[in-house]
Amino acid sequence: MEKIEIIYRFILAAILGGIIGTERSFFKKQAGLRTFALVSLGACLFGYLGYRLSFIDPASTSRIISNLVVGIGFLGAGLIFLHEEKIFGLTTAAALWTTAAIGGAVGLGYYFEAFLVTLLTVIILTLWYYFEKLIKKDENQ
Repeated sequence: MEKIEIIYRFILAAILGGIIGTERSFFKKQAGLRTFALVSLGACLFGYLGYRLSFIDPASTSRIISNLVVGIGFLGAGLIFLHEEKIFGLTTAAALWTTAAIGGAVGLGYYFEAFLVTLLTVIILTLWYYFEKLIKKDENQ
């Protein structure tokens, strides 16, 4: 693999994570652009290392990815809290977990899948936010 493709993977992962993080920042959530870009970038590195190590040990990719899923789960759990019987941070934690998957996909070379999931994530986070507000508005009338 040429160095330029390696650079492309890491830049792409940071950008895709940053896109999702921008949406979270816009809505003033506790994790934003920098957090999401870094998580995606780190996951990309793990995915890339899994890809590279698969030539030495074919099972290494699945071990690295499975541990990435667990590790990001712990990070996401730190974003979730309960206040006055209301849960906060669950959507941001889920978005962070999805962003790690996107970064890992880029690291493994699954660019189309990463673009598609990024697009769907942004659609879910933005359009459904307004849809939920509309439903709550109708319930209050």
